[in-house]
Amino acid sequence: MTSVKVVAAVVVPLAWNNILLPRLRLGLRGRTVAHAAFATGYSVALRGNPRWRSARGARYGLVAFAAVSSGYVVALTVPPIRHLLAGFADRSRTVGDPAVAESVDQGGVRVGDGSSARGRSVGDPSARIGSGVSSIRRPRGALDRDSAADDSESAVVDPVERVAVHIPIGTVYSEEMIFRATLDPLLDSVFGRRIGPLAAAAVFGLWHIHPARVAGDNVPATVAATTVGGLLFGLLARRAASATAPALLHFALNSGGVIAPLLAERGRPV
Repeated sequence: MTSVKVVAAVVVPLAWNNILLPRLRLGLRGRTVAHAAFATGYSVALRGNPRWRSARGARYGLVAFAAVSSGYVVALTVPPIRHLLAGFADRSRTVGDPAVAESVDQGGVRVGDGSSARGRSVGDPSARIGSGVSSIRRPRGALDRDSAADDSESAVVDPVERVAVHIPIGTVYSEEMIFRATLDPLLDSVFGRRIGPLAAAAVFGLWHIHPARVAGDNVPATVAATTVGGLLFGLLARRAASATAPALLHFALNSGGVIAPLLAERGRPV
């Protein structure tokens, strides 16, 4: 029975994020709600325990949040890095593949729930850690066979909405509930503290296959990068005995990846 539970615990979230959810063809807001609902149900079903109110988790998380935020601030004070960040500003204003987002921008682009906005393009932070800073692009050209799925997931979105709603709920809450609060402890209990973290991190990397394809990123590189991120988040969760710590780090990385390029583009003094 344990082996069946473990297989289901691994396969179900991968199938959800890479197969089932894309087929629903929801807008960004719909995907955020669906992710949060799935994550909550998954954690309840497998008796996950995020320990959100842990004081220790909050302490560790705030230190991590401050470190990452400080890193973004320092980066904005260095002209070459600030110039590099500014090149990712368009990624802060869109989700999905830039080519697809531009192709549907004919007098207005669909925003998550079907509303319109004027053309800007690029990137989804849920597809990678700190997406505004690190993006590994695939060669541009004719849209591939995934373009039908990309078409429903590529759109302009208000950066404020992304930082205030979609990152904390659709990405951070959902992924921390599924992984650090539920799957990581389960795999630790079955495989031990050496193999468990590696297995959980690998699943976290594979979770990002479809988001990477939609964003137009190199899939193997994205999986590798997010696997490393999963190891880091898992280590922090285990050290703090709470999902609050990696959630704060996760939020700092992803929200900073949206905000920093916009600040760099505007040339605001730091």
